[in-house]
Amino acid sequence: MQLQAFALSVPGRRSNNEDAICIRPDLGLFVVADGMGGYEGGEVASALAIDAIEGLVRRTAGEADVTWPYRIDPSRSIGENEVMIATRLANERIAARRVGPLEQMGSTVVVLRLEGDRAVVGHVGDSRVYRLRDGALAQLTTDHSLVAQLVANGMTEREAEHHPWRHVITRALGTPTGEPEVQIDRAQRGDVFLLCSDGLSEVLPTATVAALLAAPVEVACTSLVDAAYAAGSRDNISAIVVRIC
Repeated sequence: MQLQAFALSVPGRRSNNEDAICIRPDLGLFVVADGMGGYEGGEVASALAIDAIEGLVRRTAGEADVTWPYRIDPSRSIGENEVMIATRLANERIAARRVGPLEQMGSTVVVLRLEGDRAVVGHVGDSRVYRLRDGALAQLTTDHSLVAQLVANGMTEREAEHHPWRHVITRALGTPTGEPEVQIDRAQRGDVFLLCSDGLSEVLPTATVAALLAAPVEVACTSLVDAAYAAGSRDNISAIVVRIC
């Protein structure tokens, strides 16, 4: 299978961009990280997350001997273990730098690793992965957020939209809650994946996302970011669109 991909990350209405992205079609690796912790901290945390994840996957794919920093889980596939270990490494790297002016920093992250007919998805926080297949949009991640937990316990989506704590996340890289959630799914020709920060997902309804994802990857990605800005997003906006051909 061949991959077509395009990525865009913009500050939006903010003065700086605390998001970071990785787009490596040659590795089948795509990552969005949304940093937090102030002007410098968020940028440092998201950059550390991207560097750790991309670095481990790149070294594993190379010819040199690589020692993974954590034991594998024998109940999971190699791909799931790779994403889980890379994300744990990112968590460790950020935690080690949380001192002085960076003591409050952290980051969400969402990872898509495509290899053959396998799609491994890992995430921490409220950045998301969607998949468009045969015109139907599915959200492949569940937000690690207070509101997501309340919705799971019976709160309506309308109530959630206006909840005063809707920005509270329950997991973040760099903290003791930074354990990733990882899953594996079958990928097939024609699938389109969207990885995005909450600056996009918070303001765009799923029908809009599905309609815009039907376009070629560059057009889809640009249109999604533009639509999020036009819809009033107050956050940084990042999107990666990947199509399997």
